[in-house]
Amino acid sequence: MTQTPSVQESIHTTQLHKHPLQLLGLILLLAGFAVLIGSLQMGTYRLHPQVVQTAVSDSAHQAVLLQLLEPLYDKPVDSDWQLAGVLDKAFAHANEQLTQNPINDYWARTYKTYLIKHSAEGLPAERPGLLLFLSIGLACLGGLLYILPKLRLLPGIKNNHIFHSATTNRGWIGWLLGSFLILFYILLYFFPYYITSWMLMADPLALWLKGGEASEWFFYGLLYTLAILVMGVRMLIKYRHSKYHKLRTGSVMFFQLAFAFLIPEFLVALNQPYYDLKNIWPLNYDLFFEYKITEFLSSGVLGLFMLLWGIACVVIGVPLMSYFWGKRWYCSWICGCGGLAETLGDPFRQLSDKRLVAWKVERWMVHSVLVLAVLMTVAVLLTFFTGNSQLLGVDSYSLRSWYGFGIGAIFAGVVGTGFYPLMGNRVWCRFGCPLAAYIGLIQRFKSRFRITTNGGQCISCGNCSTYCEMGIDVRWYAQRGQNVVRASCVGCGVCASVCPRGVLKLENKGGKARYGEVKF
Repeated sequence: MTQTPSVQESIHTTQLHKHPLQLLGLILLLAGFAVLIGSLQMGTYRLHPQVVQTAVSDSAHQAVLLQLLEPLYDKPVDSDWQLAGVLDKAFAHANEQLTQNPINDYWARTYKTYLIKHSAEGLPAERPGLLLFLSIGLACLGGLLYILPKLRLLPGIKNNHIFHSATTNRGWIGWLLGSFLILFYILLYFFPYYITSWMLMADPLALWLKGGEASEWFFYGLLYTLAILVMGVRMLIKYRHSKYHKLRTGSVMFFQLAFAFLIPEFLVALNQPYYDLKNIWPLNYDLFFEYKITEFLSSGVLGLFMLLWGIACVVIGVPLMSYFWGKRWYCSWICGCGGLAETLGDPFRQLSDKRLVAWKVERWMVHSVLVLAVLMTVAVLLTFFTGNSQLLGVDSYSLRSWYGFGIGAIFAGVVGTGFYPLMGNRVWCRFGCPLAAYIGLIQRFKSRFRITTNGGQCISCGNCSTYCEMGIDVRWYAQRGQNVVRASCVGCGVCASVCPRGVLKLENKGGKARYGEVKF
């Protein structure tokens, strides 16, 4: 007797057997990724004295390096690793002569990146557009081909075996992906001269957008934006039954493309300060740095507007918007970090730690970073206005340098994104983002936003807690009929979308009713 398969078995079978377009997309994605990695070893390098003169702006540095690097001129070097080693030795010898003005780590990194990039010969330098298409272009096309057939599946989050997947449950694929992301951020922040081939590939687009060449940050912005756009399509398909999710996904895609990528580059093309208008202090921690304030004030009316806009966002915009809509207006609708977490990081949202100890660690860490950001900003402002770099015995320049290294690079970059496949997609937002801490305090005590619950309808399935990217045990609140009012909640609304009984609802109402009634 033939048995008819159940609905769940049919869905499972459909998921195991990939659509032909998905198989083609996977092949193109892996091919593009392989070309991207392989491009780092393409070509050779040949240093010229003209490149040294252009790269080294300091006259003392330039004179010494031109002499020390003379044996290397017009001679082929096999790899960037070999050229970087030669340059390191040259810098060390140069510093023996430059005792008053040595080449520090920042200038060494800057010089090496420019020298290696402009000494390149071969495919990345000669056919950058072709290589860009064969790598990132094919990867994006493959990603879209893999995503689009999901239209044949039911919308929303389902029991799709995420806890049995090597990708989405800390399996070997997840570990490989996490390791790659961590390595990428380490190279980006600390060793950009090893990824000059990627900068060369982005040069044609940078020349078209801003009239200049691509830096490591332009390439990163391009990659970041494409990741949000491609994975944003996945989110739009996955949550196509929900107007709220479609709107917020479209919002983060728009703000990343327009405000975080295109507009800042257009400003550079117009000889104006590079500025992301949606990036707010203290997340934008260098807003009040001396060089940034000087840049604003020397750029006329537009520069003054940028500075006043940044101040207005901190003292007026954030409190006002957070009062009415909580953290969701920024963290789930505008923020670039949140945009990447909601799109690229969505497959890993169930990995967030829901334990009470994680919540305790989160509260201490995120508010400690906020306090540190405030102290650093006070110190650099005092230095700007008084010229004194000492605050309570701490040098403001050292403080901002260590903050940039520890929080801006290691925490926000290496850990914040690299740990997506290992600890979930909101590691930075939960444990490190000072702006999230600032908005969270307003949301917890002075906001109208809350998630209401109907405890009488809760069946304790746990979907809400499982898929909460911020590690909130939503089921605990739902079982008691208690409204969810937490400083960490970013209002993504996924808990309400996965609830099979409609127990949860996002609302904006004030008064004591915001906290609801605890029922045991």
